[in-house]
Amino acid sequence: MDTEELDFTLETVKEGMDDAIERLQKELAKVSAGKANPAMVKDLIVEYYGSPSTISKIANVQIADARTIAIQPWEKSMLAPIERAIFEANLGVTPMNDGEMVRINIPPLTTDRRKDLVKRVRALGEEAKVSIRSERQKAMSAIKSAVKDGYPEDAGKRTEEAVEADLKAYYAKVEKLLDAKEKDVMTV
Repeated sequence: MDTEELDFTLETVKEGMDDAIERLQKELAKVSAGKANPAMVKDLIVEYYGSPSTISKIANVQIADARTIAIQPWEKSMLAPIERAIFEANLGVTPMNDGEMVRINIPPLTTDRRKDLVKRVRALGEEAKVSIRSERQKAMSAIKSAVKDGYPEDAGKRTEEAVEADLKAYYAKVEKLLDAKEKDVMTV
């Protein structure tokens, strides 16, 4: 493995770590903190004339008030499939179909529900950390392979230290996101 290949691999690893953070942010946005948030439903998959589509592509998703999400499909025939997709997503909310749009009332969170959501948030954070560790492992394997193929050993050690520093920085980002979401969920 030459230097160029190693650089490419390290760049790919960094992109993978960025993707893990991005996925975590998207998943955390779906976790309801007792407030209406369109991100909870806009990426749910609905059967649209035989092909899967996200709700945001077939309907207008907006916040009606602090605790209500309003979903107005472009076609009324999509009301039932949207309602079904929300039920199947098991979000802990009940959609209401009034014949024009689907409304979702976000109930106030009980202390137990808040604790459950914090557990879910922590689990999402752990998934992100696993992805980041996996990327680090790819980098370390590539460095070891490069050193075997003649890459200078001291440069390999420095590169490994840089990858470890990246790992710590990404872990810090994950923790910062988790702490912010946990605070959001636990705030009454």
